[in-house]
Amino acid sequence: MSLRGVHALDSTDSIDIPEPRISRYPFVTTHRVMRSISGPGALTPRSDSPTSTAAARLSKTPVPGEVSEDGLPNEISAPYEVPQFPIEQIEKKLQIQRQLNEAIPSRSDKHQSVLTEESLMTLDNYDAEEHELPNFQRVSISGEDTSGVPLEDLERASTLLIQALELRERYMLHSGQSFPTTTRRFLKTVHERNRFGTIEHENRKTIADHPIHPPNDKSDPWELEFPADNDYEIKSINGVFHVYKDKECTQEVKCEYPNLKEFVNDMQVMCNMIVDGPLKSFCYRRLCYLSSKFQLHVLLNELRELASQKAVPHRDFYNIRKVDTHIHAASCMNQKHLLRFIKKTLKNNADEIVTITKGQPMSLKDVFQSMNLTTYDLTVDMLDVHADRNTFHRFDKFNSKYNPIGESRLREVFLKTDNYSNGKYFAQIIKEVAFDLEESKYQNTELRLSIYGKSPDEWKKLARWAIEYNVHSTNVRWLIQIPRLYDIFKSNNLMNSFQNILDNIFKPLFEATSRPSEHPDLHRFLNYVIGFDSVDDESKPENPIIDLDIPTPEAWSEEENPPYAYYIYYMYANMTVLNQYRKARGMNTFVLRPHCGEAGPVQHLVCGYLMAENISHGLLLRKVPVLQYLFYLTQIGIAMSPLSNNSLFLNYHRNPLPEYLARGLIVSLSTDDPLQFHFTKEPLMEEYSIAAQVWKLSSCDMCELARNSVIMSGFPHKVKQHWLGPNYTREGVAGNDITRTNVPDIRVAYRHETLLDELSNIFKVHEIPKSE
Repeated sequence: MSLRGVHALDSTDSIDIPEPRISRYPFVTTHRVMRSISGPGALTPRSDSPTSTAAARLSKTPVPGEVSEDGLPNEISAPYEVPQFPIEQIEKKLQIQRQLNEAIPSRSDKHQSVLTEESLMTLDNYDAEEHELPNFQRVSISGEDTSGVPLEDLERASTLLIQALELRERYMLHSGQSFPTTTRRFLKTVHERNRFGTIEHENRKTIADHPIHPPNDKSDPWELEFPADNDYEIKSINGVFHVYKDKECTQEVKCEYPNLKEFVNDMQVMCNMIVDGPLKSFCYRRLCYLSSKFQLHVLLNELRELASQKAVPHRDFYNIRKVDTHIHAASCMNQKHLLRFIKKTLKNNADEIVTITKGQPMSLKDVFQSMNLTTYDLTVDMLDVHADRNTFHRFDKFNSKYNPIGESRLREVFLKTDNYSNGKYFAQIIKEVAFDLEESKYQNTELRLSIYGKSPDEWKKLARWAIEYNVHSTNVRWLIQIPRLYDIFKSNNLMNSFQNILDNIFKPLFEATSRPSEHPDLHRFLNYVIGFDSVDDESKPENPIIDLDIPTPEAWSEEENPPYAYYIYYMYANMTVLNQYRKARGMNTFVLRPHCGEAGPVQHLVCGYLMAENISHGLLLRKVPVLQYLFYLTQIGIAMSPLSNNSLFLNYHRNPLPEYLARGLIVSLSTDDPLQFHFTKEPLMEEYSIAAQVWKLSSCDMCELARNSVIMSGFPHKVKQHWLGPNYTREGVAGNDITRTNVPDIRVAYRHETLLDELSNIFKVHEIPKSE
């Protein structure tokens, strides 16, 4: 009997073969759009099926140089090519239809073809959506239980993981930092007591007024609108600033933030979670599965990804946007650039007074004469700013590399914003670096400038420096790094308690928010500041666990340095209040992006998970599977610097970046300190080139890293719309524009669908408590 209903099959459509029974165990197949078998050459029925003969003939791959009676002409010359033309797809459909009609004998009604009306309808629906979803081979796990662990363990792990996700969502909501839409939607089903439904890729929309390049703004970057001043009072209570509408501090402006007791409890919950044995096993298994699944994806779809990249005109790795998400301003130039700049400055400004030594003013020429040096003597080797094998696990030696020729005076003259010449030379060299970035057009950077908290006028001086020397570029944004140096300041009698640091760092920001006209420079400068960073040697010994007995900042007057979690909490709490206040005033807000997980205890990563929008380094995640899995589920950005780590803490070949990338964590490449670690004029490209060679990254991998760097960066939303596409915030394929990112829709769809699978696996077994 012939087929009941004739339907032209696509070469990648599936044919479901009925099984006598459903196995209790999961099995793996490649498929398209929730079907078990698909993709070119994936027609593999059972041996006892009447379609065996036809399928065997269809599965034969033509040998180059021979003419196959079953194949199309293009398959003879290039069997690996992906069909890209409608006529070719139509011919393939008709060919499969003819062969199936000839091969399948007439059978009784109870053994009719698997192409039932339901199957045909499914195929029709898929063909209608084919323009939205990319055509590629997917890996599916099906069966009663796809997690590979007992149901009891899955339910327990699900409960704990959802609790951890809810904790981060709450902290991000308070501070106004980002939380992934996909994960939030899953959590919403728990909060609203709704059953979870199927999630589809969103439809792609276009906006015509978003060209690939942002419009050139020729206006003065420092010309901004000034909101009207108010007379709100700022007061610190237990280390966190509060805003009041009256001088008597009775009418508080409501700004919610987790208090210290909540934070300590949440930290304890998370610390217990990361050492929970069954949960560790579950997360480790899921991470291993993600790695293996990505390897299968690459094997099945690498050529398709490459073909889709080749089909995009005028777009390749060199001309897609990249952001250096972790780089310090004091070391943003390479050593040859610094040497040339010092020689040029010494030649043109030799008689300019640059410092005061023992009460005597000294010119630049005097400074070099005191070291018995001339411009002719200076070499890169003499500068001695490059890290070498002697800096491995020696952060003290690395810090000394910031002093050219071992002289702190030269660092003060050339690499500081607050010095005798008001940071004139530092501004010049940063503007030279920014000019190189503008010339490259597609490279951008987020430079860290230091605020130490030693005095209340640091912010005023920094803003004055930026505006006086017009240190601004459309390719540059600023982060403020706060070194954890309280113990040094206290030992030098520069402050009485830890509260002094918090006052010096945050009070000027609240005052500039309340009365911008009294702090015009700071108000202008803050418009280009995107967040805060916390820096220092994480490997310093400390007690990583804080409890409710810990002194408040006003009471912390001992010389011992507070632990990492103490610094991060009070930075987060004050930033949260400041963000809510600035948002109400119509001003830009900030994010927390600390150095985290480079060394030291894993509790640093717990702090980063709870309070940071994204982190720098994250090396220790490789040792904490629970946190690594949570970083994946919440898509927390990780700015990684393999060359920096190679010189300080972890050999290059042991760096976990390729593992993180394969599993789907949001990682980006960054330079950290080009002055110490890089040789070329384009240090970010140097990072990419070395990573690509050592880890054999594909073009798609490189473009995905670049896209990640833009997504996790602090550049404005409108700028990202130009760089990534107008819909970049949407989920899945709808948020990707390959003509701008050069990332194939196949890769984006794979990442999104894999994340959905993992979230579904967790949330489907979560028991929703019944309302009483």
